[in-house]
Amino acid sequence: MPSRTEDTQVKIRNMVLRSFGFAVLALTVAASAQQGSTSEKDTPKNPASQESTSSTPNITPPRSDRVRADELGPELGESSSKEMQTDLTPPEDDAKAHPKSSTAVAEAAAELGGASGITEFHTWDPHKAAKSIEIGDFYFKRRNYRAAQDRYREALRYKDNDAVATIRLAICLEKLGVLDDARAEYESYLKILPYGPESEQAQKAINRLKAQASATKPQ
Repeated sequence: MPSRTEDTQVKIRNMVLRSFGFAVLALTVAASAQQGSTSEKDTPKNPASQESTSSTPNITPPRSDRVRADELGPELGESSSKEMQTDLTPPEDDAKAHPKSSTAVAEAAAELGGASGITEFHTWDPHKAAKSIEIGDFYFKRRNYRAAQDRYREALRYKDNDAVATIRLAICLEKLGVLDDARAEYESYLKILPYGPESEQAQKAINRLKAQASATKPQ
């Protein structure tokens, strides 16, 4: 029979072998884990994620030097606000209400041009014209017809062929005794507004001034 010493040596040997086996197994597992983590680092990204990244829209504005004219379509040069253009055509009854307005404007331009063909231009300002008429009315009510006349003429410089300024200038000239000019202004009013609110008064004034002119002519 083996001695007790031999049994002890066998047990120690077995323990050493087991410990060595466990150590080898642990090293093997650690090496496998390290190799797996390295392979994950080297593996490319998921194609689906790459596809989602590539499908993100590019919001960078295009450069003007890269735009091709043939890619702009057939409406090149047209305004995008075409539907918002202002209609400048006159009303349907404009010609009937003011049949001689264009003639009056043309005649006034010809008179200003004269023989030299030079036309004097003034700033178009209806607001200043209305203010001048208001001041002219102030002087007219106080029978200061000369000051009122100046204001009505000023209004006509800011707004040519203003019917109100024209008829009131005619009245002032008549009261000042400048009958030929007064008659001309009455006639101008009828050219601007032949059916205006003061047209009847203007026509009566013209007939009256004609009669006065005929009566003062030498026989």
